Amino acid sequence: MQLCGGELKQTPPPEAKPGLRLISRPLANHRLWAPWRLQYLKGERSSDCIFCSKPALGDEEALIVHRGGRCYVILNAFPYTNGHVMVAPYEHVADLRGLDAGAAGELMALTQRALAAIEAVYGAEGFNLGANLGDIAGAGFADHFHMHVVPRWKGDTNFMPVVGDTRVMPESLPDSWAKLREAFERAGA
Repeated sequence: MQLCGGELKQTPPPEAKPGLRLISRPLANHRLWAPWRLQYLKGERSSDCIFCSKPALGDEEALIVHRGGRCYVILNAFPYTNGHVMVAPYEHVADLRGLDAGAAGELMALTQRALAAIEAVYGAEGFNLGANLGDIAGAGFADHFHMHVVPRWKGDTNFMPVVGDTRVMPESLPDSWAKLREAFERAGA
């Protein structure tokens, strides 16, 4: 349809190429509001390393679900899914190879505990684990190594992120923090 001289006129659809289906309606008629994302998109960027500054705060304020001797587990404040955590060393080091064996071992042990805690709380059917080493690899904080633990479920990649560039987060970060904190405590120190 097009508006011509104040009058709405139906225009014939363009010729479809073989194998393609034309969509004659808008891709999205509805909006899912996620105003909390605006802080991330437009907010001021601090020059502070979040992985160095967050441990100085209280656990609930910083979203730290567990502290170890050399590393800690923190909720991602702008997660891909509920339960998305990051495991980071207290030491400011850019690369996994920069960690000594003790810190690297604790990082992996806490990653294993994160898998168990997230599975217990959310019933995750799978996980993506990963670290982005360097800006070119997509690291938001390239100067401080951290491991992402992202829970996944069958069918969790649906039309919302693909077509709508929107993720549906059914649980608030404080609720996720409380559940994962308790799961870590149940799993033992």
